[in-house]
Amino acid sequence: MNIFHISAECYPVAKAGGLGDVVGSLPKYLNKSGHKATVVLPHYHNKWLQDAETEMIFEGRAPFGNGSFAFRISRLTEPDLGFELILVDIPGRFDRPGIYLDPWSGHPYWDEKERFFSFQIAVMEWLTGHPEKPDIVHCHDHHTALVPFMMAHSFRYSLLSTIPTVITIHNGEYQGRYDMESATLLPEFETGKLGLLDWDGQLNALATGIKTAWKVSTVSEGYLYELQEYCHGLEVLLRQEQGKSVGILNGIDTEVWDPSTDNYLHENYALHKYKVGKERNKEELLRLFNLKKGRPLISFIGRLVREKGADLLPDLIKKCHSEHIEASFLILGTGEPGLQEKFEKLQDQYTGYFDTRLEYNEWLAHQIYAGSDYLIMPSRVEPCGLNQLYSMRYGTIPIVRNIGGLADTVKDISKPSGYGIVFENFNLDEAAEAVQRSVELFKREKDFGKTRRRIMQLDFSWEKAAKNYVKMYHSMK
Repeated sequence: MNIFHISAECYPVAKAGGLGDVVGSLPKYLNKSGHKATVVLPHYHNKWLQDAETEMIFEGRAPFGNGSFAFRISRLTEPDLGFELILVDIPGRFDRPGIYLDPWSGHPYWDEKERFFSFQIAVMEWLTGHPEKPDIVHCHDHHTALVPFMMAHSFRYSLLSTIPTVITIHNGEYQGRYDMESATLLPEFETGKLGLLDWDGQLNALATGIKTAWKVSTVSEGYLYELQEYCHGLEVLLRQEQGKSVGILNGIDTEVWDPSTDNYLHENYALHKYKVGKERNKEELLRLFNLKKGRPLISFIGRLVREKGADLLPDLIKKCHSEHIEASFLILGTGEPGLQEKFEKLQDQYTGYFDTRLEYNEWLAHQIYAGSDYLIMPSRVEPCGLNQLYSMRYGTIPIVRNIGGLADTVKDISKPSGYGIVFENFNLDEAAEAVQRSVELFKREKDFGKTRRRIMQLDFSWEKAAKNYVKMYHSMK
């Protein structure tokens, strides 16, 4: 099959979260399994793309409301990502370094609607004239969710109307809501289909994708059921469309995330020498952050936002310190300014017990996965979660809330063949109890070692996940 993935993110080219990881991995493993997968991405003017080599393959104009815009299509020639990458350059829209946010101000770009509407329209223009039509068009999140509608109902793109489409919901928190007048920006479509764009009196891009795509998928089975219960107003729609919906657990790229070959690590290690490797990488982290030895190191990596439960962490660290729980805490990430300020104050107050690096740092993230004893994820919402999968690959035990993809991938140590620390409700007492349980496990060296060995052998690879996507694609043929 020939599968086109349309996305706003793709690792390592442009990544803001888990969406980028998925789109940077799934196509590679689809190609390895004998299919042809291509990724279509906006041509951001970031450092990665400035250093890459590309060739222009198409140039044209596309309709946009009462006017039009110019666009260029390029192909990445170097480096090889394991799949073909097509880049859509729209002057005045994507000639900026950020994906969603201005990196200088930290604020969202004011013209999100114009940027992603024009990106989707440009892709439709190019695909319509492209001699090799895809067998499947796979769209990701609300930034590309108008594509199934335009393929099915825009007169201009009628040649694409019989191609099956998929919309994957990576995060239902963001839906692309605009006023209904925004529909006039799209190429002409059947007026009787205007209602497909409407949800609760607004043009809702994600709702449109759910209504019009042939299949709807989420990034874990648990997240699909949670969205049907609560999705900021879309739960009724998702229940209505459950017959065409499927939850497929994400995988991880085991070539990128391999402690035996990872170039970011202070020292590489394999399963048979994991203990020495983990100890030496932990020593390096303790040195870098001046944290005390002889205690379990509990780390958090990710966006410092409410969705990830990061706002629970300052009080959790204070509570653990006041109750003399012998652990060390380390946080890597950026996010809400008020929360970052809290962590900076804690850093000064609890030297040796807590430290932080308030930045996005890919090298340090890998080192933390390798050198930590535990990774904590107290998420309010977690569609799939990849960090807990990365941590287990590196022998770092996850401490997670029983939600979404975390519930699908982490089994509490109290259960037969369990291998993680799981707590149910989002509150300080349960999170602190989970930390205390992790300290107790750390002290039981034999059980701790067995658990680390077990998680390093779990299979959360993309080879396994890609087969489930192929099964979904075949069901549409």
